Amino acid sequence: MPEEIEVDTDGLRETIDREIEESGGGKFLRLTALTTAMLAALAAVASLKAGATVNDAILLKTESTQLQARASDEWTYYQAKGIKGAVASAAEQAWQAAGKPAPPALAAAVARYTAEQDTITGKAHALEHERDSKIEEADRLLEHHHAFASAVALLQVAIALGAVAALTRSRAVLGASWLAGGLGAVFFFMHIFAT
Repeated sequence: MPEEIEVDTDGLRETIDREIEESGGGKFLRLTALTTAMLAALAAVASLKAGATVNDAILLKTESTQLQARASDEWTYYQAKGIKGAVASAAEQAWQAAGKPAPPALAAAVARYTAEQDTITGKAHALEHERDSKIEEADRLLEHHHAFASAVALLQVAIALGAVAALTRSRAVLGASWLAGGLGAVFFFMHIFAT
């Protein structure tokens, strides 16, 4: 039976570490790891912000739909008052056609229904204005969401390129990682303060 060959693994590891240090690979890997970690942290924050803005936009769209329903109810109520006013006016005209004076309650009803329609119109327009404001705000948030989502995508590409740079020790790939990460950071910071 052959004797076991002993390899000094501690010495081998020290030699490898020394070679990496001397060739600058240790610094390169540390720099790559540090920038990739920073990009990952920024990507996490951008992802949270993207989710928050889309959730807020959906909430505003839901509120705008509720406001539209309430405005539609007001317009339906407006039409009902208009029909009642038309019926009262027709009854008043029927009395006049018969050559008899119309009861004063009919003229009062027509005036009341017209006044109620004016009040209802104001409520309906106010609800529609509030609805439009919510839709506008939701659309603005969706624009920010798209920017945050783009930032997340660019940051994820940068992280992947950082991993490739670490494996291949390629400065060009690391540069591409920084470029993608920089673009992602620009997208993120352009919109973080605007929300």
